[in-house]
Amino acid sequence: MIVLTFSDFGGPEVLRAEDRPTPTPGPGQVRIRVAAAGVNRADVLQRQGLYLPPEGAPEWPGLEVSGFVDAVGEGVDRLREGDAVCALLAGGGYSEECIADAGLVLPVPPGLGLVDAGGLVEAACTVWSNLRYAGARPGDSVLIHGGSGGVGSLGIQIAKAAGLHVLATARGPERAAACTRLGADVAIDYIEDEFEEIAAAEGGVDVILDILGAVYLERNLKALAPGGRLLVLGLQGGSHAEIDLGALTRKRASVAGTNLRSRPLEQKEAIVADVLESVWPWIPAEVAPVIGATFPLEEAASAHAALESGDVFGKIVLTGAAATT
Repeated sequence: MIVLTFSDFGGPEVLRAEDRPTPTPGPGQVRIRVAAAGVNRADVLQRQGLYLPPEGAPEWPGLEVSGFVDAVGEGVDRLREGDAVCALLAGGGYSEECIADAGLVLPVPPGLGLVDAGGLVEAACTVWSNLRYAGARPGDSVLIHGGSGGVGSLGIQIAKAAGLHVLATARGPERAAACTRLGADVAIDYIEDEFEEIAAAEGGVDVILDILGAVYLERNLKALAPGGRLLVLGLQGGSHAEIDLGALTRKRASVAGTNLRSRPLEQKEAIVADVLESVWPWIPAEVAPVIGATFPLEEAASAHAALESGDVFGKIVLTGAAATT
């Protein structure tokens, strides 16, 4: 099978196609003939040498796929060969075939195409698990940074479907307007407006989902309502910052860092099961991935360059031969 991998860390150009043996699923696993693979920021970090795959995962990137089950390992009775599925992976999605733990495999939601499904699972699990962790309830307010990205664009829709009051940030008026069309109650052009002032004018927000990290820490604390919860999902703006503990205690607020890829399998299985029960019924009528660009698997370098440019609204997906099956 063909995989897209690299032998040296560096820019998108280090990605190249290689021929590797087709894997065989072990107990509790299935093999998926890949139709589409989502491109995520973690893939870029892995290519740069900043986010190594967990032990036992393939060395090539890819945290989510869609496709068809074409082999089933021992002890798997819920899935059958030919099932149209999407799956959360610890790595290895940039390939024609991949191995997935059966407990991290979901059916493609009715009415959703395989290419769309390829950009669904990682964002859905990230957003929903963090809203759960934050204890978000209908009527609460949530500020989603990066509303024009793959996680943010889906997060706006999931939060709205869950009955939350949604604020979202995006770069420029056109992207902010697109966030409004996705369901954001307040869309903030972070180039022109100070998000913390807008949030504070509304009495603060109960939950913040942040992908920037250090650069936004102080401003996020200002945006929180009393008892608010800041969840740091990414570190695109750095990993080191000072925190005013006085501001934190005066608001009785909390800050938590979260990660999906490195969690134990049983925790990820619980998240996937919860997403299947809670989020899948909203798809595609209320929630659907926004696919901003697609590239053939062999053009993964171009997909990475597009992601790093920041110009694509929504998710970037790599497509394989199974997408046309």
